[in-house]
Amino acid sequence: MALGIATVALPLLALDAGYSKSAVGLLTAVSAISQMGVRMGLAPLMRHYPDWVLVFGAGGLLAISCALVAWSAALVPFVACELFQGAARGCFWTGSQTHVVRGKGSSVGRLAMVNLVASVGQLIGPVLAGLVATRSIALAMIVAAGVALLCMLPPLALDRLPPFTPPKDRPKGLIWRRPGVDAGCWASLSAGAWRGLLSSYVPVALDRAGQSLPLIGVLVSVANGANIAGAALVARVRGRTLVRALTLSMLAAGAGVALVALLAGSAPLAALVLAASGLGAGALQTLGPALASDMVHPQERGDAIAATGTFRAAALFASPLAVAGLLSGIALGPAMLIAGLLITLPALTTRRLGRTQPVTELEEGEAA
Repeated sequence: MALGIATVALPLLALDAGYSKSAVGLLTAVSAISQMGVRMGLAPLMRHYPDWVLVFGAGGLLAISCALVAWSAALVPFVACELFQGAARGCFWTGSQTHVVRGKGSSVGRLAMVNLVASVGQLIGPVLAGLVATRSIALAMIVAAGVALLCMLPPLALDRLPPFTPPKDRPKGLIWRRPGVDAGCWASLSAGAWRGLLSSYVPVALDRAGQSLPLIGVLVSVANGANIAGAALVARVRGRTLVRALTLSMLAAGAGVALVALLAGSAPLAALVLAASGLGAGALQTLGPALASDMVHPQERGDAIAATGTFRAAALFASPLAVAGLLSGIALGPAMLIAGLLITLPALTTRRLGRTQPVTELEEGEAA
């Protein structure tokens, strides 16, 4: 919920403070750089510290982030806000997803449940941000900080699972290059690019098209609401159906991004394409990490989750930065069109999945 509030309020606060559209993209990219750097270091960290510590710390980092920019929208506090938010995102998603993939069997259903509940918060957050922002955008960030502080309490009740101990005979090389793990990482890349643009240029496109602040919040919530459906629909996806689901989800996420700026002047059409893209991105948010974690040894699942998260964070950084660069030569609509088409490209990597058997299926076969 706190992230949902910040998703809408931060770009609007930047515009209200006088930052340009390109600057909004650059500031969002700072958060993604921070998240990517943090995620890259989490795999070795989880061999020493339990995952619940990451979830607990994420709430505090996000509260500091929101409070800083509510205090001042000057450049230094704004950059610090984005840095803390990126670190909070990385710790929260890696810690929470890692915690639930440590059971036996496929991870898809358990990750779907976590993402389903998270999507509810991301549905409520933007609506709340839009309503509060009509009074004060800074006040919306204060509300986000309070919600972030509250989310430090549930991690105290999580099971105290031990840190990971990867097997000594693990395959050599980078984990993201293993069969199946690579497709999970590319799926997370598409989902991250979608989220990066939803957090930056989608609200900007809607604002420039003349939509009101409350309506912008509602439209962003339409996208996040579709995430709920996407997470729920893939809960029981297995085998060849997973390959088709991955491909269709990447195409839907990219197509929605490609069209939203061009259709931003029409609220119904904007809602339609945002819903389609949100549905695809919600499925990818679950399928990417689940696929990667199912393809490795149980004690390597922390590494697999961290790898998919790093790809997601890289896309969160690159997508707003790419659009910011394109805006120097073309309008926002064509720039978003190009970005959306690029999001669909990882669909080409799913063709190899039919020849790869998940480790979880091998374990279930041995048990039988």
